[in-house]
Amino acid sequence: MQTGLEDQLGLYQKRIPIFTRSVKGKFRRFKTSVLVLAYAIYFLLPWLPWSRLDAPAQAVLFDLPGRRFLIFGLTVYPQDVIWLALLLFIAAILLFFVTGLVGRAFCGYFCFQTLWTDFFIWIEYKVQGERPARVRLYRQPWDREKVLKVGGTHALWMLASLWTGLTFVFYFAYAPQLLLDFFTGQAAPAAYITVGILTLSTYVAAGLMREQICTYVCPYGRFQSVMYEPETLAVHYDVRRGEAAHGRAAARAGQRTLAERREKGLGDCVDCGLCVQVCPVGIDIRDGLQYKCISCGLCIDACNTIMDSFNFPRGLIRYDSEKNLASPTPAAPTLKWKRLKTIGYGMALVLMSAYLVYSVATRGNFNHTVNQIRQPLYVMLSNGDIRNRYQIRITNKAAQAQTYDISARGIPAEALDLGNFSEITIKPGHSALVQASVRLPLAVAAPTQRFELVITPQGKPAEATAEYVRFDAPGKRP
Repeated sequence: MQTGLEDQLGLYQKRIPIFTRSVKGKFRRFKTSVLVLAYAIYFLLPWLPWSRLDAPAQAVLFDLPGRRFLIFGLTVYPQDVIWLALLLFIAAILLFFVTGLVGRAFCGYFCFQTLWTDFFIWIEYKVQGERPARVRLYRQPWDREKVLKVGGTHALWMLASLWTGLTFVFYFAYAPQLLLDFFTGQAAPAAYITVGILTLSTYVAAGLMREQICTYVCPYGRFQSVMYEPETLAVHYDVRRGEAAHGRAAARAGQRTLAERREKGLGDCVDCGLCVQVCPVGIDIRDGLQYKCISCGLCIDACNTIMDSFNFPRGLIRYDSEKNLASPTPAAPTLKWKRLKTIGYGMALVLMSAYLVYSVATRGNFNHTVNQIRQPLYVMLSNGDIRNRYQIRITNKAAQAQTYDISARGIPAEALDLGNFSEITIKPGHSALVQASVRLPLAVAAPTQRFELVITPQGKPAEATAEYVRFDAPGKRP
Protein backbone atom coordinates (compact mmCIF):
# COMPACT_ATOMS: atom_id res chain seq x y z
CA MET A 1 0.00 0.00 0.00
CA GLN A 2 1.46 3.33 -1.02
CA THR A 3 1.45 6.11 1.51
CA GLY A 4 2.68 9.01 -0.57
CA LEU A 5 5.57 11.41 -0.38
CA GLU A 6 4.07 13.25 2.57
CA ASP A 7 5.00 10.36 4.87
CA GLN A 8 8.64 11.29 4.39
CA LEU A 9 8.06 14.81 5.66
CA GLY A 10 7.54 14.04 9.35
CA LEU A 11 4.80 12.94 11.68
CA TYR A 12 2.69 16.02 11.14
CA GLN A 13 2.34 18.48 8.29
CA LYS A 14 0.85 21.94 8.28
CA ARG A 15 -2.57 21.66 6.74
CA ILE A 16 -2.93 22.69 3.11
CA PRO A 17 -6.54 23.78 2.50
CA ILE A 18 -8.50 21.43 0.26
CA PHE A 19 -11.14 22.96 -1.97
CA THR A 20 -13.30 20.19 -3.35
CA ARG A 21 -15.23 20.41 -6.58
CA SER A 22 -18.86 19.30 -6.56
CA VAL A 23 -19.68 16.25 -8.63
CA LYS A 24 -22.73 14.26 -9.71
CA GLY A 25 -23.07 10.51 -9.87
CA LYS A 26 -24.41 7.45 -8.07
CA PHE A 27 -21.86 7.58 -5.27
CA ARG A 28 -22.54 11.25 -4.64
CA ARG A 29 -26.27 10.52 -4.55
CA PHE A 30 -25.74 7.67 -2.12
CA LYS A 31 -23.59 9.85 0.16
CA THR A 32 -26.25 12.56 0.13
CA SER A 33 -29.00 10.04 0.89
CA VAL A 34 -27.06 8.66 3.86
CA LEU A 35 -26.36 12.20 5.11
CA VAL A 36 -30.02 13.23 4.92
CA LEU A 37 -31.16 10.04 6.63
CA ALA A 38 -28.52 10.28 9.37
CA TYR A 39 -29.30 13.94 10.05
CA ALA A 40 -33.04 13.26 10.10
CA ILE A 41 -32.54 10.55 12.72
CA TYR A 42 -30.08 12.47 14.85
CA PHE A 43 -31.77 15.88 14.85
CA LEU A 44 -35.44 14.81 14.87
CA LEU A 45 -35.41 11.79 17.19
CA PRO A 46 -35.39 13.83 20.45
CA TRP A 47 -38.55 15.59 19.27
CA LEU A 48 -40.48 12.42 18.50
CA PRO A 49 -43.27 12.02 21.09
CA TRP A 50 -43.82 8.75 22.94
CA SER A 51 -46.42 8.42 25.66
CA ARG A 52 -45.13 7.28 29.08
CA LEU A 53 -46.65 7.18 32.54
CA ASP A 54 -43.53 7.85 34.57
CA ALA A 55 -41.31 9.93 32.25
CA PRO A 56 -41.52 12.79 29.72
CA ALA A 57 -43.24 11.95 26.43
CA GLN A 58 -40.02 11.60 24.44
CA ALA A 59 -39.23 8.59 22.25
CA VAL A 60 -35.54 8.40 23.19
CA LEU A 61 -34.48 9.68 26.59
CA PHE A 62 -31.32 8.86 28.51
CA ASP A 63 -32.59 9.40 32.04
CA LEU A 64 -29.38 9.62 34.07
CA PRO A 65 -31.03 10.66 37.38
CA GLY A 66 -33.38 7.69 37.04
CA ARG A 67 -30.49 5.44 35.96
CA ARG A 68 -32.29 4.19 32.85
CA PHE A 69 -32.36 4.59 29.08
CA LEU A 70 -35.82 4.95 27.55
CA ILE A 71 -35.77 3.86 23.90
CA PHE A 72 -39.31 3.85 22.52
CA GLY A 73 -41.07 1.04 24.44
CA LEU A 74 -37.86 -0.41 25.87
CA THR A 75 -36.40 0.58 29.24
CA VAL A 76 -32.72 -0.26 29.73
CA TYR A 77 -31.20 -0.32 33.20
CA PRO A 78 -27.57 -0.60 34.35
CA GLN A 79 -28.25 -4.28 35.03
CA ASP A 80 -28.61 -4.72 31.26
CA VAL A 81 -24.97 -3.83 30.66
CA ILE A 82 -24.61 -7.12 28.77
CA TRP A 83 -26.62 -5.50 25.97
CA LEU A 84 -24.05 -2.72 25.69
CA ALA A 85 -21.27 -5.29 25.53
CA LEU A 86 -23.13 -7.13 22.78
CA LEU A 87 -23.73 -3.92 20.83
CA LEU A 88 -20.05 -2.99 21.00
CA PHE A 89 -19.07 -6.49 19.89
CA ILE A 90 -21.57 -6.42 17.02
CA ALA A 91 -20.34 -2.96 15.94
CA ALA A 92 -16.72 -4.13 15.91
CA ILE A 93 -17.47 -7.33 14.00
CA LEU A 94 -19.66 -5.42 11.53
CA LEU A 95 -16.79 -3.00 10.93
CA PHE A 96 -14.36 -5.85 10.28
CA PHE A 97 -16.88 -7.68 8.10
CA VAL A 98 -17.64 -4.65 5.93
CA THR A 99 -13.98 -3.67 5.66
CA GLY A 100 -13.05 -7.15 4.49
CA LEU A 101 -15.66 -6.88 1.75
CA VAL A 102 -15.64 -3.25 0.58
CA GLY A 103 -12.73 -1.54 2.35
CA ARG A 104 -13.33 1.70 4.19
CA ALA A 105 -16.93 2.12 3.07
CA PHE A 106 -17.88 3.03 6.65
CA CYS A 107 -15.46 5.96 6.52
CA GLY A 108 -16.72 7.12 3.17
CA TYR A 109 -20.43 7.10 3.88
CA PHE A 110 -21.38 6.56 7.54
CA CYS A 111 -18.67 8.01 9.80
CA PHE A 112 -19.74 11.04 11.86
CA GLN A 113 -16.63 12.90 10.75
CA THR A 114 -17.49 12.29 7.10
CA LEU A 115 -21.14 13.29 7.54
CA TRP A 116 -20.41 16.57 9.31
CA THR A 117 -17.45 17.44 7.07
CA ASP A 118 -19.63 16.82 4.01
CA PHE A 119 -22.27 19.17 5.38
CA PHE A 120 -19.71 21.85 6.22
CA ILE A 121 -18.24 21.59 2.70
CA TRP A 122 -21.76 22.05 1.32
CA ILE A 123 -22.18 25.22 3.41
CA GLU A 124 -18.84 26.49 2.12
CA TYR A 125 -19.91 25.77 -1.44
CA LYS A 126 -23.24 27.58 -1.02
CA VAL A 127 -21.63 30.68 0.48
CA GLN A 128 -18.37 30.92 -1.48
CA GLY A 129 -19.21 29.20 -4.75
CA GLU A 130 -17.65 26.38 -6.76
CA ARG A 131 -14.03 25.32 -6.35
CA PRO A 132 -12.43 27.96 -8.67
CA ALA A 133 -14.28 30.72 -6.81
CA ARG A 134 -13.17 29.39 -3.43
CA VAL A 135 -9.56 29.07 -4.57
CA ARG A 136 -9.66 32.64 -5.87
CA LEU A 137 -11.22 33.88 -2.63
CA TYR A 138 -8.54 32.09 -0.57
CA ARG A 139 -5.72 33.72 -2.55
CA GLN A 140 -7.08 37.25 -2.72
CA PRO A 141 -6.24 39.81 0.01
CA TRP A 142 -8.70 40.52 2.75
CA ASP A 143 -11.40 42.82 1.46
CA ARG A 144 -15.12 43.29 1.99
CA GLU A 145 -16.05 40.30 -0.18
CA LYS A 146 -13.64 37.95 1.57
CA VAL A 147 -14.64 39.09 5.04
CA LEU A 148 -18.35 38.63 4.30
CA LYS A 149 -18.05 35.25 2.60
CA VAL A 150 -15.46 33.72 4.89
CA GLY A 151 -17.08 35.21 7.98
CA GLY A 152 -20.51 34.05 6.84
CA THR A 153 -19.19 30.54 6.25
CA HIS A 154 -17.68 30.32 9.72
CA ALA A 155 -20.81 31.78 11.31
CA LEU A 156 -22.96 29.09 9.67
CA TRP A 157 -20.46 26.43 10.71
CA MET A 158 -20.70 27.66 14.28
CA LEU A 159 -24.52 27.61 14.16
CA ALA A 160 -24.48 24.06 12.80
CA SER A 161 -22.02 23.06 15.52
CA LEU A 162 -24.17 24.69 18.21
CA TRP A 163 -27.28 22.85 17.09
CA THR A 164 -25.28 19.62 16.98
CA GLY A 165 -24.26 20.09 20.60
CA LEU A 166 -27.76 21.11 21.65
CA THR A 167 -29.29 18.08 19.98
CA PHE A 168 -26.92 15.82 21.86
CA VAL A 169 -28.03 17.13 25.26
CA PHE A 170 -31.69 16.91 24.15
CA TYR A 171 -31.33 13.15 24.45
CA PHE A 172 -30.70 13.52 28.21
CA ALA A 173 -33.74 15.65 29.15
CA TYR A 174 -37.15 16.61 27.86
CA ALA A 175 -36.15 18.47 24.69
CA PRO A 176 -38.79 21.29 24.58
CA GLN A 177 -38.25 22.21 28.22
CA LEU A 178 -34.47 21.98 27.99
CA LEU A 179 -34.43 24.21 24.90
CA LEU A 180 -36.42 26.85 26.79
CA ASP A 181 -34.27 26.53 29.91
CA PHE A 182 -31.05 26.69 27.89
CA PHE A 183 -31.80 30.03 26.27
CA THR A 184 -33.31 31.53 29.43
CA GLY A 185 -30.28 30.65 31.53
CA GLN A 186 -32.09 28.10 33.70
CA ALA A 187 -30.47 24.90 32.42
CA ALA A 188 -28.04 22.92 34.53
CA PRO A 189 -24.35 23.87 34.28
CA ALA A 190 -23.61 20.44 32.79
CA ALA A 191 -25.81 21.30 29.81
CA TYR A 192 -23.87 24.49 29.02
CA ILE A 193 -20.52 22.77 29.49
CA THR A 194 -21.49 19.84 27.25
CA VAL A 195 -22.92 22.06 24.53
CA GLY A 196 -19.84 24.28 24.63
CA ILE A 197 -17.43 21.36 24.31
CA LEU A 198 -19.40 19.72 21.49
CA THR A 199 -19.86 23.01 19.64
CA LEU A 200 -16.14 23.74 19.70
CA SER A 201 -15.09 20.18 18.84
CA THR A 202 -17.58 19.92 15.95
CA TYR A 203 -16.48 23.27 14.55
CA VAL A 204 -12.80 22.35 14.75
CA ALA A 205 -13.16 18.78 13.48
CA ALA A 206 -15.59 19.37 10.61
CA GLY A 207 -14.68 22.93 9.69
CA LEU A 208 -10.97 23.42 10.38
CA MET A 209 -9.22 20.05 10.58
CA ARG A 210 -11.41 17.90 8.34
CA GLU A 211 -9.18 15.30 6.66
CA GLN A 212 -6.55 15.71 9.38
CA ILE A 213 -8.90 14.01 11.81
CA CYS A 214 -8.84 10.95 9.56
CA THR A 215 -5.09 11.17 9.00
CA TYR A 216 -3.75 11.94 12.48
CA VAL A 217 -6.54 11.28 14.99
CA CYS A 218 -8.65 8.32 13.83
CA PRO A 219 -6.86 4.98 14.26
CA TYR A 220 -9.07 3.12 11.81
CA GLY A 221 -7.21 4.23 8.70
CA ARG A 222 -3.95 3.08 10.26
CA PHE A 223 -4.93 -0.50 10.94
CA GLN A 224 -7.15 -0.99 7.88
CA SER A 225 -4.35 -2.89 6.12
CA VAL A 226 -4.74 -5.69 8.68
CA MET A 227 -8.31 -6.27 7.49
CA TYR A 228 -7.70 -5.81 3.76
CA GLU A 229 -7.33 -8.93 1.64
CA PRO A 230 -6.44 -9.35 -2.05
CA GLU A 231 -10.18 -9.90 -2.74
CA THR A 232 -11.32 -6.78 -0.85
CA LEU A 233 -13.13 -4.28 -3.04
CA ALA A 234 -11.67 -0.78 -2.74
CA VAL A 235 -11.37 2.29 -4.94
CA HIS A 236 -8.61 1.60 -7.46
CA TYR A 237 -7.17 3.24 -10.55
CA ASP A 238 -6.66 0.83 -13.45
CA VAL A 239 -3.01 1.57 -14.13
CA ARG A 240 -2.68 -0.64 -17.20
CA ARG A 241 -5.63 0.93 -18.90
CA GLY A 242 -4.97 4.48 -17.75
CA GLU A 243 -1.22 4.61 -18.45
CA ALA A 244 -0.74 2.10 -21.30
CA ALA A 245 2.77 2.15 -22.81
CA HIS A 246 3.49 5.88 -22.78
CA GLY A 247 1.47 7.11 -19.81
CA ARG A 248 -1.47 9.42 -19.46
CA ALA A 249 -1.86 12.52 -21.62
CA ALA A 250 -4.27 15.39 -22.10
CA ALA A 251 -6.92 15.05 -24.80
CA ARG A 252 -5.34 17.37 -27.33
CA ALA A 253 -5.84 17.33 -31.08
CA GLY A 254 -4.83 13.98 -32.52
CA GLN A 255 -5.33 12.11 -29.24
CA ARG A 256 -8.99 12.58 -28.45
CA THR A 257 -10.36 9.25 -29.57
CA LEU A 258 -9.53 5.79 -28.32
CA ALA A 259 -8.15 4.80 -31.71
CA GLU A 260 -5.78 7.76 -31.81
CA ARG A 261 -4.60 7.11 -28.25
CA ARG A 262 -4.08 3.41 -28.89
CA GLU A 263 -2.02 4.22 -31.98
CA LYS A 264 0.27 6.48 -29.92
CA GLY A 265 0.44 4.12 -26.95
CA LEU A 266 -1.39 6.53 -24.64
CA GLY A 267 -3.62 5.44 -21.79
CA ASP A 268 -7.28 6.32 -21.32
CA CYS A 269 -6.52 8.84 -18.55
CA VAL A 270 -6.71 12.34 -20.03
CA ASP A 271 -4.96 13.82 -17.00
CA CYS A 272 -7.82 16.21 -16.22
CA GLY A 273 -7.14 16.09 -12.47
CA LEU A 274 -10.83 16.01 -11.66
CA CYS A 275 -10.42 12.89 -9.51
CA VAL A 276 -8.06 14.88 -7.28
CA GLN A 277 -10.25 17.97 -7.19
CA VAL A 278 -13.32 16.10 -5.89
CA CYS A 279 -11.42 14.10 -3.25
CA PRO A 280 -12.33 15.27 0.27
CA VAL A 281 -8.95 14.14 1.64
CA GLY A 282 -6.91 15.61 -1.23
CA ILE A 283 -5.17 12.48 -2.52
CA ASP A 284 -4.47 11.38 -6.07
CA ILE A 285 -5.94 7.91 -6.44
CA ARG A 286 -3.69 7.37 -9.46
CA ASP A 287 -0.76 7.04 -7.05
CA GLY A 288 -2.24 3.78 -5.77
CA LEU A 289 -4.19 2.70 -2.70
CA GLN A 290 -3.38 5.00 0.23
CA TYR A 291 -4.25 4.97 3.91
CA LYS A 292 -5.86 8.40 3.59
CA CYS A 293 -8.43 7.14 1.07
CA ILE A 294 -11.87 6.82 2.69
CA SER A 295 -13.42 4.93 -0.26
CA CYS A 296 -16.18 7.49 -0.78
CA GLY A 297 -16.27 6.90 -4.55
CA LEU A 298 -16.45 10.55 -5.57
CA CYS A 299 -13.38 10.12 -7.77
CA ILE A 300 -15.26 7.32 -9.54
CA ASP A 301 -18.15 9.68 -10.29
CA ALA A 302 -15.74 12.35 -11.54
CA CYS A 303 -13.80 9.95 -13.75
CA ASN A 304 -16.96 8.38 -15.19
CA THR A 305 -18.21 11.86 -16.09
CA ILE A 306 -15.02 12.53 -18.07
CA MET A 307 -15.10 9.09 -19.69
CA ASP A 308 -18.67 9.73 -20.80
CA SER A 309 -17.75 13.09 -22.29
CA PHE A 310 -15.08 11.42 -24.50
CA ASN A 311 -17.16 8.30 -25.20
CA PHE A 312 -14.56 6.17 -23.40
CA PRO A 313 -15.63 3.09 -21.40
CA ARG A 314 -16.41 3.75 -17.75
CA GLY A 315 -14.48 2.14 -14.92
CA LEU A 316 -11.02 3.64 -15.27
CA ILE A 317 -11.40 4.34 -11.55
CA ARG A 318 -13.66 1.79 -9.90
CA TYR A 319 -14.31 -0.43 -6.92
CA ASP A 320 -12.17 -3.47 -7.61
CA SER A 321 -9.85 -5.91 -5.88
CA GLU A 322 -6.07 -6.04 -6.09
CA LYS A 323 -6.32 -9.67 -7.16
CA ASN A 324 -8.59 -8.90 -10.07
CA LEU A 325 -6.54 -5.90 -11.20
CA ALA A 326 -3.37 -7.97 -11.14
CA SER A 327 -4.82 -10.74 -13.33
CA PRO A 328 -3.86 -10.76 -17.04
CA THR A 329 -7.48 -10.27 -18.07
CA PRO A 330 -9.41 -8.47 -15.29
CA ALA A 331 -13.02 -9.56 -15.01
CA ALA A 332 -15.96 -7.44 -13.96
CA PRO A 333 -15.59 -6.51 -10.26
CA THR A 334 -17.63 -8.80 -8.01
CA LEU A 335 -18.15 -9.07 -4.29
CA LYS A 336 -16.32 -12.21 -3.18
CA TRP A 337 -17.47 -13.19 0.29
CA LYS A 338 -16.69 -16.90 0.27
CA ARG A 339 -13.55 -16.57 2.35
CA LEU A 340 -12.82 -18.12 5.74
CA LYS A 341 -12.29 -14.80 7.52
CA THR A 342 -15.37 -13.18 5.99
CA ILE A 343 -17.57 -16.18 6.73
CA GLY A 344 -16.28 -16.20 10.31
CA TYR A 345 -17.12 -12.52 10.74
CA GLY A 346 -20.55 -13.10 9.21
CA MET A 347 -21.34 -16.04 11.48
CA ALA A 348 -20.25 -14.14 14.58
CA LEU A 349 -22.35 -11.16 13.48
CA VAL A 350 -25.47 -13.28 12.93
CA LEU A 351 -25.09 -15.24 16.18
CA MET A 352 -24.45 -12.22 18.40
CA SER A 353 -27.24 -10.22 16.76
CA ALA A 354 -29.65 -13.11 17.22
CA TYR A 355 -28.63 -13.47 20.86
CA LEU A 356 -29.12 -9.74 21.48
CA VAL A 357 -32.59 -9.82 19.91
CA TYR A 358 -33.47 -12.92 21.94
CA SER A 359 -32.19 -11.34 25.15
CA VAL A 360 -34.21 -8.17 24.61
CA ALA A 361 -37.34 -10.06 23.55
CA THR A 362 -37.29 -12.48 26.49
CA ARG A 363 -36.28 -10.12 29.28
CA GLY A 364 -38.76 -10.18 32.12
CA ASN A 365 -40.05 -7.26 34.14
CA PHE A 366 -37.75 -8.18 37.03
CA ASN A 367 -34.83 -10.39 37.87
CA HIS A 368 -33.49 -11.80 41.07
CA THR A 369 -30.50 -13.53 42.59
CA VAL A 370 -30.32 -15.68 45.70
CA ASN A 371 -27.02 -16.05 47.55
CA GLN A 372 -26.55 -18.33 50.49
CA ILE A 373 -24.63 -16.82 53.40
CA ARG A 374 -21.90 -19.38 53.97
CA GLN A 375 -20.14 -17.89 57.00
CA PRO A 376 -21.20 -19.91 58.89
CA LEU A 377 -22.56 -22.53 56.54
CA TYR A 378 -25.40 -23.34 58.97
CA VAL A 379 -26.33 -22.69 62.58
CA MET A 380 -27.60 -25.32 65.02
CA LEU A 381 -30.09 -23.74 67.42
CA SER A 382 -30.55 -24.69 71.09
CA ASN A 383 -33.60 -26.83 70.31
CA GLY A 384 -31.71 -28.79 67.66
CA ASP A 385 -33.16 -26.99 64.59
CA ILE A 386 -30.88 -26.07 61.68
CA ARG A 387 -30.91 -22.55 60.23
CA ASN A 388 -29.52 -21.38 56.89
CA ARG A 389 -29.46 -17.74 55.85
CA TYR A 390 -29.88 -16.23 52.37
CA GLN A 391 -29.72 -12.84 50.63
CA ILE A 392 -32.39 -12.22 47.98
CA ARG A 393 -31.82 -9.33 45.59
CA ILE A 394 -34.77 -8.28 43.40
CA THR A 395 -34.46 -5.71 40.59
CA ASN A 396 -37.60 -4.12 39.18
CA LYS A 397 -37.25 -3.56 35.42
CA ALA A 398 -40.86 -2.54 34.84
CA ALA A 399 -41.92 1.02 34.10
CA GLN A 400 -43.86 1.34 37.38
CA ALA A 401 -43.44 0.34 41.01
CA GLN A 402 -44.12 -3.31 41.72
CA THR A 403 -44.82 -5.33 44.87
CA TYR A 404 -43.37 -8.82 45.18
CA ASP A 405 -44.31 -11.81 47.33
CA ILE A 406 -41.59 -14.25 48.40
CA SER A 407 -42.47 -17.83 49.21
CA ALA A 408 -40.88 -21.29 49.28
CA ARG A 409 -41.75 -24.68 47.82
CA GLY A 410 -40.47 -28.01 49.03
CA ILE A 411 -40.35 -27.03 52.73
CA PRO A 412 -43.05 -26.13 55.27
CA ALA A 413 -44.38 -22.60 54.79
CA GLU A 414 -43.49 -21.60 58.35
CA ALA A 415 -39.87 -22.59 57.79
CA LEU A 416 -39.21 -19.44 55.70
CA ASP A 417 -38.56 -16.34 57.81
CA LEU A 418 -38.41 -12.97 56.03
CA GLY A 419 -38.17 -10.90 59.18
CA ASN A 420 -40.51 -7.93 59.00
CA PHE A 421 -41.17 -8.38 55.28
CA SER A 422 -44.22 -10.24 54.10
CA GLU A 423 -43.96 -8.43 50.79
CA ILE A 424 -41.67 -5.81 49.26
CA THR A 425 -42.37 -2.87 46.94
CA ILE A 426 -39.60 -1.68 44.61
CA LYS A 427 -39.47 1.45 42.46
CA PRO A 428 -38.79 1.20 38.70
CA GLY A 429 -35.14 0.51 37.96
CA HIS A 430 -34.27 -0.04 41.60
CA SER A 431 -33.13 -3.08 43.53
CA ALA A 432 -33.91 -4.29 47.03
CA LEU A 433 -32.09 -6.73 49.27
CA VAL A 434 -34.09 -9.07 51.49
CA GLN A 435 -32.51 -11.10 54.28
CA ALA A 436 -34.19 -14.49 54.63
CA SER A 437 -33.60 -17.52 56.79
CA VAL A 438 -34.89 -21.07 56.63
CA ARG A 439 -35.27 -23.08 59.84
CA LEU A 440 -35.83 -26.83 59.76
CA PRO A 441 -35.74 -29.55 62.41
CA LEU A 442 -32.70 -31.77 62.11
CA ALA A 443 -34.87 -34.77 61.25
CA VAL A 444 -36.39 -32.89 58.30
CA ALA A 445 -33.18 -31.13 57.30
CA ALA A 446 -31.10 -34.25 56.96
CA PRO A 447 -32.79 -35.55 53.80
CA THR A 448 -33.53 -32.08 52.44
CA GLN A 449 -31.02 -31.14 49.78
CA ARG A 450 -32.70 -28.31 47.91
CA PHE A 451 -35.91 -26.30 47.92
CA GLU A 452 -37.37 -23.53 45.71
CA LEU A 453 -37.60 -19.82 46.48
CA VAL A 454 -40.45 -18.27 44.50
CA ILE A 455 -40.76 -14.53 43.72
CA THR A 456 -44.17 -13.49 42.44
CA PRO A 457 -45.21 -9.97 41.32
CA GLN A 458 -48.56 -9.19 42.90
CA GLY A 459 -51.36 -9.46 40.37
CA LYS A 460 -49.06 -11.18 37.86
CA PRO A 461 -48.78 -14.84 38.87
CA ALA A 462 -47.77 -15.80 35.32
CA GLU A 463 -44.49 -13.87 35.79
CA ALA A 464 -43.49 -15.76 38.93
CA THR A 465 -39.95 -17.17 38.88
CA ALA A 466 -38.45 -19.90 41.04
CA GLU A 467 -34.88 -20.78 41.90
CA TYR A 468 -33.58 -23.93 43.52
CA VAL A 469 -31.59 -23.20 46.68
CA ARG A 470 -29.33 -25.50 48.69
CA PHE A 471 -29.98 -26.18 52.35
CA ASP A 472 -27.01 -27.35 54.41
CA ALA A 473 -27.17 -29.42 57.57
CA PRO A 474 -24.78 -31.58 59.61
CA GLY A 475 -23.66 -34.74 57.87
CA LYS A 476 -23.91 -33.25 54.35
CA ARG A 477 -20.96 -32.68 52.15
CA PRO A 478 -20.31 -28.93 51.62
